[in-house]
Amino acid sequence: MNNDFEKRLSSIAESIISSYTGEKTIDEVKAYDHPDKDSVIDIVTKLKKIIFAGYFRNSSYRAYTLRNSVTMLLEDVVYNLTKQIATVYRYLPEYSSDSDTELYDKAQNVTLQFTEKLPKIREYIETDVEAAYEGDPAAFSKDEIVFSYPGLFAILVNRIAHELFLLGVPLIPRIMTEYAHSETGIDIHPGASIGKYFFIDHGTGIVIGETTVIGDNVKIYQGVTLGALSTRGGQQLKSKKRHPTILDNVTIYSGASILGGETVVGKDVVVGGNSFITKSIPDGARVSIKNQELRYNYHSGKSSHQPDFEQDETWFYII
Repeated sequence: MNNDFEKRLSSIAESIISSYTGEKTIDEVKAYDHPDKDSVIDIVTKLKKIIFAGYFRNSSYRAYTLRNSVTMLLEDVVYNLTKQIATVYRYLPEYSSDSDTELYDKAQNVTLQFTEKLPKIREYIETDVEAAYEGDPAAFSKDEIVFSYPGLFAILVNRIAHELFLLGVPLIPRIMTEYAHSETGIDIHPGASIGKYFFIDHGTGIVIGETTVIGDNVKIYQGVTLGALSTRGGQQLKSKKRHPTILDNVTIYSGASILGGETVVGKDVVVGGNSFITKSIPDGARVSIKNQELRYNYHSGKSSHQPDFEQDETWFYII
C-alpha cells in the first residue's frame, strides 16, 4: 500500500513538474523580486496606528510620548515602503534600465511625497468617522466605529492606496485595497476618488470601480455596485472613464447598481434599493424601481387579496 502510494505521488509530482514549460504566464520567473504582500499589509497596519494614534498604540515600542512613537512608526513605514516601491518600479518599462541605486532614490522620494499626504488623510478620515456616527443610529460611540466598523477600515485603506495610486506607484495600492476587500467584503479600487464625509453602512458586497468619482456627504449601503456598463473592450478601455460620478449628498440603498462612465448622479439624490441605473439622474431626484405586485394569502378562508399601493409622485422612475 505504501509503495503504491509513493509511486502515485511521484507520478503526480512528475506530471506537475513537466507542465513547467516556461510558456505560461504563471511560469514566468522575473529577473527581479516581486513585492512582499506581508510587508505591504504590515505597512497598512503601521499607517493605521499613525493615523489613529490615539486608538492603536504600538506595544512593540517602549515609548511613552506620542512624538517618539509616531516618529519610530514613520521611520519603519518609510524604510519598508521605499523597499517595496523600488521593487515594483521594475515593472515599469521606463525604469527597466535604471540601477538599483537610482530606483531606490526615486522610490524614497515618492515615499516621502506620500507621507507628506498623511495629514490630509487624517483630515478626511476624521470626517468619515463623523459621517458614520451621525448617519448610523445604531452606533454606540465613535470609538465603536473606529475599532469595529468594516466600512471605515475599507475607506481608510482606500485613502492610503489612492495617494500612492496618484503618485504612479504600481501594484502596491491594489495589494492594499484587495487586503481590505478580503477583510471586509468591500471592494474599492485605489483609483476611485472619494470626497469627505463618506459613510459605508454595513458594507458587504460593495464594489466601487477604478474611475468612480464620489463627492462629499455620500452614504451607501451593502451590495451597491458603482461599476462599468461593459468591459468587453478589455485593455482597450484602460484609462477611460468607465464608472459613474456621484455628486454631493447622495444616498444609495442596498443592492443598487449604477453603471457607466457617462452616468452622473446629481446632488441630493436618493437611490432606492435594487435600482439599476445606466442614465444620469438630475439633482434632487428620488429613484426607485416600481413596486412589484404583492399577494397576501389569508388563512381565514378569505380569497387572496392584492392591495393597491400609491407611489409618491416625487419619485423619479428609471424604466
